[in-house]
Amino acid sequence: MRKPRDFDAELKALEDKARQLKRRKVQQLGELVIATGADQLSADELAGALVAIAETKDISKREAWAKRGAMFFESRSRRTATASQRNPRSAPAQPGGPQSPAGGTGSQ
Repeated sequence: MRKPRDFDAELKALEDKARQLKRRKVQQLGELVIATGADQLSADELAGALVAIAETKDISKREAWAKRGAMFFESRSRRTATASQRNPRSAPAQPGGPQSPAGGTGSQ
């Protein structure tokens, strides 16, 4: 006979995992705001800009913003790689080189 599933335990585990993912997403968004320099904006300015972006239906604008974002991440990874090459003790070597922009720092 099969052992009955503990749905309550499974549900609790899924809820815990969802909370962890949400916390990580919030932390990554905060890090992104700081990395882009957007932390210099007031909360109202930042919220207004994000609302405007979210409401934009113009595909060409969204594509341009996506390109600019990809360039931002590429330039950051190049700067990090250059800095670690100059000072090899500052960062441990990572197999496979720097992460691509799609490597998980974006929102999900």
